[in-house]
Amino acid sequence: MHTDLENTATQDKSGTFAIDAVRLIAELNALAKFTSVEPSAEGTAVTRVVFTEDDLRARAWLKLLATEAGLLIREDAVGNTFFRWIGSEPNLPAVATGSHIDAIPHAGMYDGTVGVLGGLEAIRALQRSGVRPRRSIELVLLTSEEPTRFGIGCLGSRLLSGTLEPVRADALHGTQRGCEEETLAEVRADAGFTGPLAGVRLFENYYHAWVELHIEQGPLLEREDLPLGIVTAIAAPASYRFTIEGIGGHAGALLMPDRRDALCAAAELILSIERHTLATGAIDSVATVGTCDVYPGAVNSVPSRVTLQLDIRDTDPTRRERVMQAVRGDVEALAARRQVHIAETLVNADEPAICSPHIVEVLNEVCRANGVAAKQMVSRAYHDSSFIARIAPIAMLFIPCRNGVSHRPDEHASPADIALGARVLASALGKLASE
Repeated sequence: MHTDLENTATQDKSGTFAIDAVRLIAELNALAKFTSVEPSAEGTAVTRVVFTEDDLRARAWLKLLATEAGLLIREDAVGNTFFRWIGSEPNLPAVATGSHIDAIPHAGMYDGTVGVLGGLEAIRALQRSGVRPRRSIELVLLTSEEPTRFGIGCLGSRLLSGTLEPVRADALHGTQRGCEEETLAEVRADAGFTGPLAGVRLFENYYHAWVELHIEQGPLLEREDLPLGIVTAIAAPASYRFTIEGIGGHAGALLMPDRRDALCAAAELILSIERHTLATGAIDSVATVGTCDVYPGAVNSVPSRVTLQLDIRDTDPTRRERVMQAVRGDVEALAARRQVHIAETLVNADEPAICSPHIVEVLNEVCRANGVAAKQMVSRAYHDSSFIARIAPIAMLFIPCRNGVSHRPDEHASPADIALGARVLASALGKLASE
């Protein structure tokens, strides 16, 4: 992990694009304050759910920064926000970078935000150098990369790429307890984002290239003492909802032999998912049951219904489906043995994204020119770039995060690594915009 902030704030070895690292870190700290979460002893805790007051205030603040940088601002009907630096040939497809600022409850301050504010600083660095790009360069703030509010991740980029049908999107219901009746159509309108979602989709060749800067959210770069990772592929995620229906009753009066306990069945299902995922033997196969909603949720009542949400990912969708088929075999036997009903609902299933060999090579060239060692790697976390890949050539640039931790208050990236990522991003955007 690199800590020499002064060195990363100077010009790179090719004599271009100095990053104002002090300003960039100050802006990351300022953005982290747009949260209602109390301070955490573990680090900086951030909760910023899409279209909440904290999210809307953070968006307004970002627009002020973009205005100061002289960028042209556009917002679409779902709140994707585009900050454009107009090139000398503005009719050419633009070069873009971007990420998200929404954060799951009690998350950290670097996930997504490094890509947004790092992208802004990369554009400012190019501006300060005196260059005028041939192609316009655009920073994009993408709406709801996290699935917290509506149960589906990468909402904005799915709509940009045409991966999610607008009618289905507007009908999405809230998934947080107490907000199940709200729909995306209602919430976005209340937030000031109106108009038909059909107009969100970008036309073909809108972007010449897309590069997203992000923390790794894993331990590999730190373990190998490497400052940067260049992503060659992004794993394919799928989400499922399982509802287990049993029979409830009084915890004292319902005898053990007579029970059809939905939570006990859910526990077996969770272990089945773990067992079959491990059985693949593949490091790229991962599965997580991240929520368990128990009804009626009383200590003295036998659970009659449980809803689980499963996130399963793999770089190989065929292998991912083999795990699910094995789980389904267990579900059938489990339901019969415990006399419960288990329903499976597919929320979404996505394909892996393959990064553009050309953009990967541009990133490699920039790293070589600056004496930076970079690791070619797969992203097992999915990102908005997974869906931008449907409509544009993409790549991602990773910086290390301490202990591989993410989605927690102790999530941390060093100032020097953040600045280095922004500097390499600036050089890559400059090269791609000159093509």
